[in-house]
Amino acid sequence: QVQLVESGGGLVQPGGSLRPSCAASGSIVNANAMSWYRQPSGKQRELVATLVNGGGSNYADSVKGRFTISRDYLKNTVYLQMNSLKPEDTADYYCRVLLYGRQYWGQGTQVTVSS
Repeated sequence: QVQLVESGGGLVQPGGSLRPSCAASGSIVNANAMSWYRQPSGKQRELVATLVNGGGSNYADSVKGRFTISRDYLKNTVYLQMNSLKPEDTADYYCRVLLYGRQYWGQGTQVTVSS
């Protein structure tokens, strides 16, 4: 069983940066994939970025060139570096880990981009 805890969200002005993190309670070294999703208020959850085992990554078109997903093996933590933030990036952000055929979700961290 793995528990995920996100942190690092907050309020930022347009053009600013944030780096939410997702800390796992157990080892995720063998995770098949680690992802960040987001859910704007009143809308469906959408995939933002995925990091697959082996190092490949994929991004939603709306965040390409601005967001970067990464992981720290020693800290069992996944990060989402978000630069050049826009008001439309405002959402609750969730991490998801796929490990041994099971998926685990964190509780989410809120990101608000506003002046």
